[in-house]
Amino acid sequence: MSKRSAEDYGRVAVLMGGWSGEREVSLHSGQAVLAALQRQGVDAHPLDLTRETARCLALENVDRVFIVLHGECGEDGTLQGCLDMAGMPYTGTGVLGSALGMDKLACKRLWAGSNLPSAPYRLLTPGFDPDAVADALGLPLIVKPARGGSSLGITRVDRVADLPAAFEAARLQPGQVFAEQWISGREYTVAILGNEPLPVVEIRTPGGFYDYHAKYEADDTGYICPPPLDSSALLELQSMAIAAFATLEGCGWGRVDILQDEHGENFLIEVNTIPGMTDHSLVPKAAAQAGIDFDELCLRILDSSFECGGLR
Repeated sequence: MSKRSAEDYGRVAVLMGGWSGEREVSLHSGQAVLAALQRQGVDAHPLDLTRETARCLALENVDRVFIVLHGECGEDGTLQGCLDMAGMPYTGTGVLGSALGMDKLACKRLWAGSNLPSAPYRLLTPGFDPDAVADALGLPLIVKPARGGSSLGITRVDRVADLPAAFEAARLQPGQVFAEQWISGREYTVAILGNEPLPVVEIRTPGGFYDYHAKYEADDTGYICPPPLDSSALLELQSMAIAAFATLEGCGWGRVDILQDEHGENFLIEVNTIPGMTDHSLVPKAAAQAGIDFDELCLRILDSSFECGGLR
C-alpha cells in the first residue's frame, strides 16, 4: 500500500498521447490511469501531448507528472530530459535508462557486456545480403526496428525472398533495423514495481506471434499468471528481469520480456520502461495476481516520482 495521502502528490498531470505509432494505446492507458487517480482523490488532470502542446508545455501549476507515453518522444528519454531541466518530478526511469530501453540494439549490446543472454542477431543495412543473414541466423527469423514499440514494424520471415520486404517495413519505424534468430518456445514477461518483480506472466498466442493485434485487439490471447513452472524456474525469470532492468538504470516500474526455448534456456527480448496500462496490458494482470488492484497500482507508480531519476 502507498503510505502517502492524496494531498501529498499535489497537482498531477497525466501525460498521454504523443505522436508515435502508439498514440492510441497511450491515450487508452492514460485515461485509465487518470480515472484511477481521481477515484482515490488525487488532483489529477489529463495532458494530451501533441507537437503543438509540446511547444508550450503547460506545467506552471503542476507538482509532478505521471508519464503514460509510449515510443518516440515519450519513452525514449527526450521528455524525461525536458522535465529534468524544468525541475519537474515524474514517474519511472530517467533519461539514460529510458533512452537505452527504447533501443533494442543498445539493450542487446549492453546485456552482452553484462553476460545476460539475448538471441543472436545481425544488423541490416541497405544492400544487405539476405542469403548471408539466413545462413547466419536460420529460418524462420524475425526482423525488427530497433526503436519501435507495440510490435509495430516487426515481421516473422519464413523465406529468404521475404527478407527485403520485412526490412522495408521495419524501416518505417524509428531506429536501425536488425534480424534476430527466431526462438521457438514459450514467452514470459516480468513486471517490475518499486524495483521488485511481480508474478511472472506467460503469454500464449494462438497465431504464434505476439504482435499488435494479439496485444491490443484479440480476445483469444492467453495469459497465465503464474505459469506452470516450479519455484526455481520462476525465480530465474524474475532474477533475469531484475538484472536486465538494473543494467539500464531502470527505476520505479517497468516490464521485461523473455523468451524460453525448447531446452529451457532463457533469452531477453526487451525492456519496457513505460508499459501499457490498458485492459489488455500485462503489468495490471501481474499486479492483480500479487493482490494489487489497478487503483493501488497507479498510486504505487506515482510514488516513483519521489524516488527515481534525474533531480529527484
